[in-house]
Amino acid sequence: MQQHFHWQGLPVQARGASVAMGNFDGVHRGHQSVIDLARGTAPLGIITFEPHPRQFFAPTSPAFRLMNAEARANRLARLGVQHLYQLPFDATLAGLTPDAFVTDVLHQGLGISHVVVGADFCFGKGRSGNADDLANFCTQRGIRTTIAPLVADNGTEISSTNIRRALTDGRPRDAAAMLGHWHRIEGEVLHGEKRGRELGYPTANMSVDGLHLPRIGVYAVLVDILTGPHKGSHHGVASLGVRPMFGENRPNLETFLFDFKGDLYGQHLSIALVDYLRPELKFDGLPALITQMDADSARARSILAAL
Repeated sequence: MQQHFHWQGLPVQARGASVAMGNFDGVHRGHQSVIDLARGTAPLGIITFEPHPRQFFAPTSPAFRLMNAEARANRLARLGVQHLYQLPFDATLAGLTPDAFVTDVLHQGLGISHVVVGADFCFGKGRSGNADDLANFCTQRGIRTTIAPLVADNGTEISSTNIRRALTDGRPRDAAAMLGHWHRIEGEVLHGEKRGRELGYPTANMSVDGLHLPRIGVYAVLVDILTGPHKGSHHGVASLGVRPMFGENRPNLETFLFDFKGDLYGQHLSIALVDYLRPELKFDGLPALITQMDADSARARSILAAL
């Protein structure tokens, strides 16, 4: 998959794509239906925005994203996307009228042949344009437009909002049913306090800054090592929280990979939340903590072996 970070000065081979357009936070089943409608004889592309427009307009609001840009790109690549147009959402882009956005960005800039959006799509300055407006402006410029219906499951709309609610409740399997894949946290392994190593449970530490926090606690997880000499898939157990035993207060994700030995610092991991095991606890001492970690690991092994 080729990634492009602006709509100007694109090489000839990056123009003419059939694209799906939106924020694609989570790349859930509704998003996938939009993407599928963009598949055809032209190269398959995605137009998305970074940062998320909501972050641009309300930078101090609570974190809400289901995935960072890296995780989104990885997921889109798995779906066969050939061109990812990750447009910088800044004052210039935010200030374009709907007509100017279609003219400057879609027609002259990207030169797309077909665009697909969800029925609830809004665009242009002040979100003043809707999907029907997009179709009208695109038709005037020879761009074919498809408006995809919203997707529901058993009467419940599949949306990023409902997925966040499931994760907040500690229901990762319900979130996965709406996503069409496991909810994953992806990023670089950072240096931590190395306490897990002393306890016999060395962990890979990852930041969750900027992401919607699933329910704090311990999870059975699937782990994909994406980079470095240890690339591969593993089972594990992960703690999402603030480590009250050690007086921490900044959430992070600590993952113990079963039957693995190796240095993962600086490598990129993808952690899939499978089942919520228990809330975060504060223990009377290290022996009690280790006993609980043994029990968590045994339970996680059993759950993951049944997948």
